[in-house]
Amino acid sequence: MSTDPPTTLGGVPQIPETVHELTVGQLSARSGAAVSALHFYESKGLISSRRTSGNQRRYTRDALRRVAFVRAAQRVGIPLASIREALAELPEERTPTHEDWARLSAAWRTELDRRITRLSRLRDHLADCIGCGCLSLETCALSNPDDVFGERLTGSRL
Repeated sequence: MSTDPPTTLGGVPQIPETVHELTVGQLSARSGAAVSALHFYESKGLISSRRTSGNQRRYTRDALRRVAFVRAAQRVGIPLASIREALAELPEERTPTHEDWARLSAAWRTELDRRITRLSRLRDHLADCIGCGCLSLETCALSNPDDVFGERLTGSRL
């Protein structure tokens, strides 16, 4: 019977606490993000690495949280530019705290609420539109949403 610690926990590879830098393969295995996605995130300034003398990437352990944050933000539709701006506010030398994440996610709440409102409106009018089939620029809530000018003026104005 081996006394070595398990190398996986629930199917997720475990990295010893003594390892302070991760290879791109280790970061991929732990985060669930493809290596190509990690390279893409790095090219967009979302995560960073240093290069070894052999030109291999090495990521600090906080990259795991940053990748998790990027992936969660992408799932709810936050643009990469907004994610990059948020990550720029995080400390480089320590793992972000719960308070750090809460502050950043609160900034997106208004935008997410607007998207939810638009999607709810779309959902509510979709059955009407499919049943009608007109896609009228005068009355269709899908092809002409929030027609402010149409309520006040007639004809082409923009």
